[in-house]
Amino acid sequence: MAKCDEGYLCEVCGKDVANLTESDMYLRYIVGMLDPEVLHTTPERHIRCNPELAQYIIADDFEPVFREGPFDKRNLDPEFVRQQETLFTRGWHRLKEVAGKELPIIEYPLPEVIEKIKSGSPGIG
Repeated sequence: MAKCDEGYLCEVCGKDVANLTESDMYLRYIVGMLDPEVLHTTPERHIRCNPELAQYIIADDFEPVFREGPFDKRNLDPEFVRQQETLFTRGWHRLKEVAGKELPIIEYPLPEVIEKIKSGSPGIG
């Protein structure tokens, strides 16, 4: 079966990542962690299956995720945590916003990420 016929399976739990709003890959793309050129080769995960990232989403409609161990945000520098919470929460809201629209993928990211992509600036990925 061709990969496009299989859907996008989470590399952690093996289940289908059925909705854009569940996609760790697209969230990372939206916040500038992935270059658009690698989306087709990047493994997919559910956001909740990546607790290192999910713990930074602070939103009423996102059940909190706690990451035990050395990457638990409660053990990290508070300023770094604040920056990550701001970024990933903005990314989460943007992910929900684009899920309901017919936009080209290049328009999914946050505005500052789109500018970096257009300018060819390093820092994406």
